[in-house]
Amino acid sequence: MRVVIVGCGQVGSTLATQLVTESHGVCLVDRDPRARRLLPTGFPGAFLVGNGFSRSVLEEAGIVDADALVAVTSGDNNNIVSARTAKEAYRVPVVLARIHDPRRADLCRELGIPAISSVRWAVGRIHQTLLHRHLTAELTFGNGETRLVRSQVPAYLTGRRLSAFDVDGEIRVVEITRAGRSLLPAHGVCAEPGDLVTFAVAATALGRLRGFLDKELGT
Repeated sequence: MRVVIVGCGQVGSTLATQLVTESHGVCLVDRDPRARRLLPTGFPGAFLVGNGFSRSVLEEAGIVDADALVAVTSGDNNNIVSARTAKEAYRVPVVLARIHDPRRADLCRELGIPAISSVRWAVGRIHQTLLHRHLTAELTFGNGETRLVRSQVPAYLTGRRLSAFDVDGEIRVVEITRAGRSLLPAHGVCAEPGDLVTFAVAATALGRLRGFLDKELGT
């Protein structure tokens, strides 16, 4: 995944460090060249000095080929402009913005841009959204350790027992929406085309669930 991160503060630098350790391509953009100091020694990603709402700067950062843009500067307006430019001008598939003012957060959501806040929560939420964007989050419990997420069952899993998804202590199927009706899965029920399944999943097992849904069992 290629990610442009606008803002190399606490959130941006932490997220960038986490992503590069997972072998994702990252380019950070910040107006202050001193922000580079927040990155670890030997950081393998790119760092660009400039305004993240400037099209020329974004293009230099690789926005044309980016899979995602995350705007996490200290200014709400800057983040909204950067995110909106990425979404509307460059059609970047995943665009996220950090917003401090709740009123601006509502505006951001109206534009179809997820708004996030709080440093620790923001890094975790951005990271999960980038890597598990096909899993729709419905509800979280505690500090996010357990989540309810939904996903349409891939065609290649049609006919398999839904209990095959269950992993003790990590993943459990708790609901199926089939032909517009919600059902609690009985033992032995098999997946059918078009099923929308709700999973209770540990946050640490999201990658395992994604892998289970993304490729055929036994391959």
